[in-house]
Amino acid sequence: MDFLPHNISQYCEAFTEKESDLLYELNRTSHIKLNASRMLSGHLQGRVLSFISKLLNPSSILEIGAYSGYSALCLAEGLKKDGQLITIDPNEETNLLAQSFFARSTYANNIRLIEADAAKTIPTLNGPFDLVFIDADKKNYALYYDLIIDKVSPGGIIIADNVLWSGKVVDEKKDEDTQTIHNFNQKVHSDTRVTNLLLPIRDGLMILRKL
Repeated sequence: MDFLPHNISQYCEAFTEKESDLLYELNRTSHIKLNASRMLSGHLQGRVLSFISKLLNPSSILEIGAYSGYSALCLAEGLKKDGQLITIDPNEETNLLAQSFFARSTYANNIRLIEADAAKTIPTLNGPFDLVFIDADKKNYALYYDLIIDKVSPGGIIIADNVLWSGKVVDEKKDEDTQTIHNFNQKVHSDTRVTNLLLPIRDGLMILRKL
């Protein structure tokens, strides 16, 4: 889902830094080999993630939901030299593809992919994390947020994807999935531990800064 008119979206991409050759290949491979390729962050959103990461220059990044690894590679671009990115995903098929591209990247030694349930794994991880990207099963967004908020560094950033849910969040009558996303947006908007900004990029990015 993209809320920009197609020609405007194309214009934005044309005047945005290009994705690397490796990311371009991963983008194409994901569309060819995987069923839910719309889950991929893609060029413009990937550059946004990279840009934020480069501004922060984090030592530690946590990603919840790896898919084919595109977003992890974008986020890794801003890591400190000896920084680490941990990405969690239970899907063996997509993890194999992601791992194959991680291994070919310059961040092969910086990325650790954990094939497991995120809700069970996050409590076992030591923080603090400077940057967190949430892009997994939407029903557990609020749970993931609660599990990671105390592990985020002061001034750290949390980004949650798909928070506009194809625009259905503004519908008067919301289905269960939409209501879940809306509830998450309300939850973080009222949380005094963070400041928040919702951007209509792709399917919506909620950007939170921990105070």
